Amino acid sequence: MTTRTLSFPGSTGATLEGILHVPEGDVRGSILLAHCFTCGKDLRTMTRLARGLADGGYAVLRFDFTGLGESEGDFATTTLSHDVRDVVRAATALIEEGFGPCGLLGHSLGGAACLLAAPKLHTVRAVVTVGAPSTPTHMRHLFRDVEEGDGDHVGVRIAGRDFEVARSFLDDLEAHDQAGAVAALGRPLLVVHAVDDQVVEVGEGERIFAAAAQPKGFLPLLDSDHLLTGRRAMDTALAGIRQWFDATL
Repeated sequence: MTTRTLSFPGSTGATLEGILHVPEGDVRGSILLAHCFTCGKDLRTMTRLARGLADGGYAVLRFDFTGLGESEGDFATTTLSHDVRDVVRAATALIEEGFGPCGLLGHSLGGAACLLAAPKLHTVRAVVTVGAPSTPTHMRHLFRDVEEGDGDHVGVRIAGRDFEVARSFLDDLEAHDQAGAVAALGRPLLVVHAVDDQVVEVGEGERIFAAAAQPKGFLPLLDSDHLLTGRRAMDTALAGIRQWFDATL
């Protein structure tokens, strides 16, 4: 497997940075990874998924959303709508590199972005979500202590880290009909969710699965957390995800 950087314009015109993993030999297809809220492409969850899928014969692109990691732009002014457009731009860049057909794999809010972006991409053949919410407004619980404050920006603390986002981020969450997008997805969908997820409870994944039309699958992970930090859970997730993409791409 080889890796190289891939740069492309994002939703605001800022340059986004990604890492493209290319397997040795024949390439079965391509997969785009979308990370969780305030995370990044170098999160261990993303790197392990990328390497595992590349070992399975897929070209894999992991990238940083606008204003995060190595990507340019101001994170504090972005919304989920920007993330959706970033996914579209990233998938387009992957196809322009000559790798296709394309699968989308989104973790947490990145999963919501993938579900909302898929209808805009005719090159997408299959979608996988990992620990994703059933509706973007599920994110509001992270802001419950600051929503009544004044000003154009609000703070949020996630995993001990403090971030600032525009209040328009909260307003934008209401603008997306994710359930409708899932129902009309028209692509095979695999929902992966840790049963004991303390950030996005497993019921959220169950609601995504219930809203989707066939073909669809649900992979519950035991003894795991939101970031799939345990080796056994990651191995189980990778095996199921690879099998899904093998059958659908």
